[in-house]
Amino acid sequence: MTAKLYDIPQLREQTGVFADRRDAGKILARMLHDWKGAQAIVLGVPSGGIPVAVEVAGALDLDLDAAVVSKVLLPWNTEAGFGAVGFDGTVWVNDEYVAYYNLDQAAIEQQTQAALAKVQRRVRLFRDDRPWPDLKNRTAILVDDGIAAGSTLRVAVQALRNSGASGIILSVPTAHQESLGQFMDKVDAIYCANIRSGPQFAVAAAYRHWDDVDEVDAARMLTSFQKKPGQ
Repeated sequence: MTAKLYDIPQLREQTGVFADRRDAGKILARMLHDWKGAQAIVLGVPSGGIPVAVEVAGALDLDLDAAVVSKVLLPWNTEAGFGAVGFDGTVWVNDEYVAYYNLDQAAIEQQTQAALAKVQRRVRLFRDDRPWPDLKNRTAILVDDGIAAGSTLRVAVQALRNSGASGIILSVPTAHQESLGQFMDKVDAIYCANIRSGPQFAVAAAYRHWDDVDEVDAARMLTSFQKKPGQ
């Protein structure tokens, strides 16, 4: 399986192309217009992917839910990770990073358990006690605000496969070209408005207004969308 890749050619290698996450979501929704009203569900990655996913799901008249994932962080760093865990307990560890940082098994297990605990807490926050949607015979449209390394989305894709999704579409406003390559044999299609390359890459550079999305605010966005008439 090799995914079909859709982008916007005039946005290649450009920065500052989106006003904010909602603007990016509207642009993605136009790219995904053929999926309007289809047998599909939009799954946003908290927290930054939720505002993007709200716009996509609303424009396409599709259900919306959250696909919770988290990095497995390095013991001495609150941002950089060496793996990721998914909402179903899927764990992926980057062996190259483990060797590079000389991590022992105790550190790996400790950090992995911390990530699993974070995911479980966020699943309760974003999904409460709602049953996981039945993905059989449904396509999952996985949405985030961008891809830098791609470790968390890699795990999200595997978790959706484990959940029985009949198809998976990866949809992000911006991504590094090399990072997209790792998904070509893992999903059915990729929609990415702004593809960039080069040694320096930041998701935030694609946005004219960028800030961290508070997880409580993101959860409220999701709840508000799901309570709309017809949802």
